[in-house]
Amino acid sequence: MNVERLGPLEPIAKQNNSNKVNKPVKKNGADSINISSDAKTMGEVYQVSEVVKTSPDVRMDRIEEVKEKLKDPAYIDDKIVESVADSIMDMFGLS
Repeated sequence: MNVERLGPLEPIAKQNNSNKVNKPVKKNGADSINISSDAKTMGEVYQVSEVVKTSPDVRMDRIEEVKEKLKDPAYIDDKIVESVADSIMDMFGLS
């Protein structure tokens, strides 16, 4: 029977040599970061979406403005009445 040698006499020595970690080389100078234009655009979109989420759905100032205009009888003229009447007639297919 022949027994052949499979590795070094000390198996631990093989593991110790293979697990060495190379230390990173330090560069002289300040750290820096580069942001792509796509990332900048996505950031702007995110900011706008957050503003939209926090803004109210109903603008009370505009509602009050329209209410005041509707109180004035001179605001509703014949053109507006005809336009509304025509759109109602179109909805029912009567025009």
